[in-house]
Amino acid sequence: MPSHIDFSDRLKQLPPYLFVEIDKAKRAARAAGRDIIDLGIGDPDTGTAQPIIDALKEAAQNPANHHYALDAGMPALRQAISFWFSKRFSVNLDPDTEIYPLIGSKEGLSHLPLGVINPKDKVIVPDPCYPGYLGAVIFAGGRLVRLPLKERSGFLPDLDKIKDLKDIKLMYLNYPNNPTAAVAPKNYLEQLVQIARDRGIILVSDLAYSEIYFDNEKPSSVLEVEGAKEIAIEFHSFSKTFSMTGWRIGWACGNPELVKALAKVKSNIDSGIFQAIQIAGITALQMPEEKIERLRAMYQERRDYLIHGLRSLDWKIPPPKATFYVWGKIPKKFPDSMTAAKFFLEEANIVATPGVGFGEQGEGYIRMTITVPKERINEAVERLRKVL
Repeated sequence: MPSHIDFSDRLKQLPPYLFVEIDKAKRAARAAGRDIIDLGIGDPDTGTAQPIIDALKEAAQNPANHHYALDAGMPALRQAISFWFSKRFSVNLDPDTEIYPLIGSKEGLSHLPLGVINPKDKVIVPDPCYPGYLGAVIFAGGRLVRLPLKERSGFLPDLDKIKDLKDIKLMYLNYPNNPTAAVAPKNYLEQLVQIARDRGIILVSDLAYSEIYFDNEKPSSVLEVEGAKEIAIEFHSFSKTFSMTGWRIGWACGNPELVKALAKVKSNIDSGIFQAIQIAGITALQMPEEKIERLRAMYQERRDYLIHGLRSLDWKIPPPKATFYVWGKIPKKFPDSMTAAKFFLEEANIVATPGVGFGEQGEGYIRMTITVPKERINEAVERLRKVL
């Protein structure tokens, strides 16, 4: 056997995956017996609702669901997605041509460029951003064009800069945004769609946090904009809305040709979602809105609790309008975000995510989640009070 395996050039281009590195440090701290408060990865702590679990149990008992699942998903699931989407966004989607179920939205966001990007095609990726976009472009052989997200502009891409860029094939869009928690107003999306249509840019909208919003300000879907279906595909997830991160189920929707391209890539790489999970997904989509409203209210209470606690330390961070992330500038005593995150872990046993892990423009910021109970948020604030 060879003593050394040389990784592909694609793998060599990839930065270390941020959350893997954080998880290593977290596991080492816990192995040492330390009481860690994890404000790092956004993984809901509430557990999946019992009716969804019951639907899975019943479906899993049926041998008819034990076979290979269709790549395109069950017609009943696509119809349930179409109904939910129409009710939420007042947009009609054809269940047969404009909806495609996924094994979590992440795999769809990663697979799509393989179907529409040729080597050296330029792709706009926001900076900071969810790290998965970078890997998707690199694996497809595309050229990364990083577009800074600045606080003074509400962490929205500069439309004039997009107009000035030449030969852009595709652009990633993520609002409500991870990591900044920013929300894109409807009029901004309208302007962006017009630019994309004029220049033939494919818009890839990641709307995983569409239902985690506060103060009754509902985020918009890019597909609500007239003409968006000509150039846009949008990705949705059951993970955040229904606390189903480990179940791995989501969907893509929008332009039929983009959906078809994604479907062709996926059918050559993996199979469909375990059918029992699809049936549970239908149950999730049909749950009363009041259950989601209670979840939002819980997150909003936690958000306010954390923001108030940090302000008591004279650390002023603007409250997020959506997502379960709090994104703020690091205290002045730290030279950079990695130093701040390391200090939080070593001195206060708190896991937080350094902003630079989401891109160069994330330097100087840190991200904390509100996916822990209020009592743990309070404990985290008190620990920081002692060490900051």
